[in-house]
Amino acid sequence: MTTTGDPGTLRDRLDGQLLLAGDPGYDEARTVWNAMVDRRPRMIVRCASVGDVVAAVRTARDLDLEIGVRCGGHGVVGLAVPEDGLMIDLTPLGSVRVDPAARRAWVQGGALLGALDRTAQEHGLATTAGNVSHTGVGGLTLGGGMGWLARQYGLTCDNVESFEMVTAAGAVVRASRDENPELFWGLRGGGGNFGVVTEFELRLHPVGTQALVAELSFPAEGAAPVLRGWRDLATEAPRRATFTASVTNAPALPGEPAGGLATVGFVWIGDPDEGRRLLPALRALGTPVDEQVHEMTYLDLQTREDTPQGHERRRYWKGHYLQELPDEAIDVLLRRGTDDGRGEGLPNVSLQAYGGAIAEVADDETAFSHRHIRFELVASTSWDDPAEDATRMAAARRCAATLDRFASGVYVNALSDEGDQGVRRAYPADKLARLVALKDVYDPGNVFHLNHNVRPSGLTG
Repeated sequence: MTTTGDPGTLRDRLDGQLLLAGDPGYDEARTVWNAMVDRRPRMIVRCASVGDVVAAVRTARDLDLEIGVRCGGHGVVGLAVPEDGLMIDLTPLGSVRVDPAARRAWVQGGALLGALDRTAQEHGLATTAGNVSHTGVGGLTLGGGMGWLARQYGLTCDNVESFEMVTAAGAVVRASRDENPELFWGLRGGGGNFGVVTEFELRLHPVGTQALVAELSFPAEGAAPVLRGWRDLATEAPRRATFTASVTNAPALPGEPAGGLATVGFVWIGDPDEGRRLLPALRALGTPVDEQVHEMTYLDLQTREDTPQGHERRRYWKGHYLQELPDEAIDVLLRRGTDDGRGEGLPNVSLQAYGGAIAEVADDETAFSHRHIRFELVASTSWDDPAEDATRMAAARRCAATLDRFASGVYVNALSDEGDQGVRRAYPADKLARLVALKDVYDPGNVFHLNHNVRPSGLTG
């Protein structure tokens, strides 16, 4: 297929749409989850077929335009939206097909988690997916894919049977254990470095339709013993339970700076009555100021964070993996980068337990790394006023920096603006070298560099 820089010629070739500045739908298409991102691509190709993706890649190369790839648009730095570049918008490729007998799902590259969950749950099935339904399946899976089922069935990337991908040269390839196995290895955790994935084949599991969420909240001041007890419970938890904790701002008393609220609990997938057996041990940690225990459907669980994670707020985060959570680290995270844990605009700190099936996959099986960590920590903040950008971001950085000494790497999907340093934290040196070699094969010119970039060997240094 030949291409041309003429928009009319490209538009005639597409099954989907070509959007230019001023076209209806252009501003909507360039709007992503983080309201700080306000870039204007020269072209947005809303791809309705694999052929559209091929045409978009080749057009961008012909015109020497940077390529951004959009699915859910949840990357916090908004790399999907290239200034004066070409955005490949996969959202029209959003269908999900399920074979309940084979327990397989075929998911197009622009599908959102909600579409996958809804289609699979018609048959009482699911696979590991994130916690917000408007997240893209693509970005989540390519980075690894943590979710409420991971301790039972592994990460999302562990449940992939095959990928279909458009390369930097505009070729369509497949990757599985038997076909292009090295690419199959790299796509399971290596991010969007090697091409545009247009289809995922995923294993599904009979999880039923029920869930239980338990959350007990305590004043952050004095909550260190509670968090220590929660840590110990998380280590012993059955696989259907994913233990969670957070420290957030509590309403301030008149004349006093805002303090913190420490919340500990778990998410249980399956029979709620079985999950309730964990409650006595959790309640024994202390007397909470609030207790919330809710039975819900799995679909309700997967959408319960949608409203607070909407697309109208400005956002920033920093992440860590923690091999251990020593007492000193708990004391530090409760302060959130301050002397006493008080003040306006402090980030929320969240913890999620790993282990179980995640750690049972051999480390060299996938590009995803740090399988034996026990907790993931994210310091995140959201706000509305652009005048607060610098102070909010600085507070999140300061909070995360106080926990650096306890960290053992980072989840690639929790990276923000760390650049090469972040990539080196996400992948040990031996895996990074293997990813570079794979990049040399599939994208030696680093066409796909608007990501947490693994640079080819000819461009390193």
